[in-house]
Amino acid sequence: MGEQRFYRDTWAEINLDHIYYNVQSLKRILPEKVTLFAVVKANAYGHGDVQVARTALRAGASYLAVAFIDEAVALRKKRITAPILVLGACRPEDVELAIEQNITLTVFRKEWLLKAKECLKTNKQVRVHIKIDTGMGRIGVRTREELKEIENFIRENPCFYLEGVFTHFATADELDRTYYKQQLTLFNGLLKSFQQLPDIVHCSNSAASLRFPESYFNGVRMGISMYGLSPSLEMIPVLPFQLREAFSLRTKLIHVKKMKQGEKVGYGATYEAGEDEWIGTLPIGYADGWIRKLQGQDVLVNGKRTPLVGRICMDQSTIKLSSCLPLETVVTLIGTQGDETISVNEIAGKLETINYEVTCMVSNRIPRVFMKEGEVVEVVNGLL
Repeated sequence: MGEQRFYRDTWAEINLDHIYYNVQSLKRILPEKVTLFAVVKANAYGHGDVQVARTALRAGASYLAVAFIDEAVALRKKRITAPILVLGACRPEDVELAIEQNITLTVFRKEWLLKAKECLKTNKQVRVHIKIDTGMGRIGVRTREELKEIENFIRENPCFYLEGVFTHFATADELDRTYYKQQLTLFNGLLKSFQQLPDIVHCSNSAASLRFPESYFNGVRMGISMYGLSPSLEMIPVLPFQLREAFSLRTKLIHVKKMKQGEKVGYGATYEAGEDEWIGTLPIGYADGWIRKLQGQDVLVNGKRTPLVGRICMDQSTIKLSSCLPLETVVTLIGTQGDETISVNEIAGKLETINYEVTCMVSNRIPRVFMKEGEVVEVVNGLL
C-alpha cells in the first residue's frame, strides 16, 4: 500500500474517483449558473475533509460548507482557498477570525449581529448568509418581521456583506412531498420580504437536489450523495443517476485458532462453538466505531460472507472461519470483495440507524487510505 503510515492492520479506503463521479453527475443535471456547495462537515462525513474538498472542487463544486468555524479553519490550514460557509452558529467574538480566514458565517439573530459589530476591529467586511427556519426547528429566522429587521441592520452596517440566504428541508428524502412543499412555499414567501435578494439563494440538500428542480434557485448543497449514499432507502428507485459508494472498511486476520466444541469466545462467554471450528481475530473494535451491536453481522473473507461471533471488544473482534486461513488475510467489513458487497446501508440496517451515522462514527484511530484509479495516493493516520 505504498508508504506505510500506520502500524495496525485496519484501514478505511476512500475512493476519490467515486466522489468525483458523484459530484460531476449532479453538476450535469444542474442549470449552468447554479452554485454547488460541497458539504464536508464532520471530516467529510468521516471520509477526510481536505481530500474530499479538493476532489469536489475539481469535479465542479465552487463552494464548501461545514458545521463549525473550527472545521473551516482546519481546511484553511490545509491550504484550501475556496469559499467556505459555516452552516451552524458561531460566537460573535469569532467574527475577526472569520474575516482573517475568509470564512462566510450564518446569521439568524439580530442580537448576534449587534455583538459581532462590537467585536469588529477592522474595516473589512464579513460575508454572511441568513438562515431561515421553515420547519426544521433548529436555528433560523422564523418570521417576516425578524427577516426584515436583520436585512435592514446588515445593509445599514457596511462591516457585513449579505451574500446569501438559505433554509433546510426536513423531509425531502421522503416520497411524501407534503411537508417539503409546505417548507418551500414558506421559503418563497419569506424571500419576498427582502428589499433585494442576496447573491446566492440555496435550500436544496442532497435529497432535494436529486429530485426537485423547483428548489434549485441558484445554489444547492451536496452532502450525503457526494459520498455515494442515498439520503434515504426509499429514494433509491427515484435517483436520477446511480451513486457510487466511496467508503470501504478493511482489516486483516491477526490470529487464527481452532476451538473445540463447547469452548467459548469473548466477554460474557456469549458464543459457544457448536462443533470444532476455526475462529479468527480482527484488530478492530468499538473504540474504532465498530460497535458491540454489530455482533452477528457478516464480514467478507475471500469473497464469502462469514459472521462476527462473540462480543465485539474495545480493540478486537472475532469471526467464524470455514477453515484455517493464513494470517494477514484481508477481511472486508464494508465494501466489495470478489462478487460480494457489504454496503454502508447494510451496516446501518443492522444498527437500526442511517448511513450518515455509520461513516461518521468510524473514529480517527482508523487510518484513511485515499485511492485514485486503483492506486493509493495518500494515507492519513489521525493518531500521528
